[in-house]
Amino acid sequence: MIDVVVSPLLSKVPGLHHAFFTRNGGVSEAPYDSLNVGLGSRDHPERVRENRLRAAASLGLPADRLVTVYQVHSSRSVAVHAPWDGAPPEADAMVSAAPDLAIGVLTADCAPILLVDPEARVVGAAHAGWRGALGGVVEAVVGCMADCGAQRGRIIAAVGPCIAQASYEVGLEFEARFLSAAASHAAFFAPGPTMDKRCFDLPGFVLDRLALAGIENAESLGRDTCAESGVFFSHRRGTLFGEPDYGRLLSAIALGNG
Repeated sequence: MIDVVVSPLLSKVPGLHHAFFTRNGGVSEAPYDSLNVGLGSRDHPERVRENRLRAAASLGLPADRLVTVYQVHSSRSVAVHAPWDGAPPEADAMVSAAPDLAIGVLTADCAPILLVDPEARVVGAAHAGWRGALGGVVEAVVGCMADCGAQRGRIIAAVGPCIAQASYEVGLEFEARFLSAAASHAAFFAPGPTMDKRCFDLPGFVLDRLALAGIENAESLGRDTCAESGVFFSHRRGTLFGEPDYGRLLSAIALGNG
């Protein structure tokens, strides 16, 4: 059975379908068990396609109405009007006003962001790892939504399951990169287990970027992909335990028809 996490804020919007999918409810075998939607993983492609079909169906859509991009940790956002005719573009965010079209991002510790302007009927989805978040992917998806008729003051956003600060140990050079961009970024670092380590608050940083982009109505769901091994895939957890590969989680949003 498909298992999802939903946003209380987004769930209030009439005619909107969304889900932050967990790792449960698919057909893949270990280490991808079971709802791995990552075509870039080394999982069997037919199992990934079946998992994507199941995810789309849970949103009330056929598999060809689920659209994703080739993610590259960039700040690029693209407008989507229909399923891709050919290979997907390289980008890390999407925006759409098309009904019955689910736009989705894949993550395994990075922060998935789903957004909607309920009045303009424009939705957005973004993949925000630390590179993308620092590089401007949040501002890019909000700007792209505005180009499609959304108003920043009306946009609602949810930051889905991602690696939490307690699990996100980084080095001093990582912290220095953020501090060189803005001294105020120090607020998103806590002391680590040793003097040369820090813990980074990715969801808090993403919420801050949303606020700076003019999004006043946003929430983080507070779920830790690294710590919750039975619920989510995690690149960091896989690395720590020496796993050969890891699955990818899907987060998707779609406007109903009418």
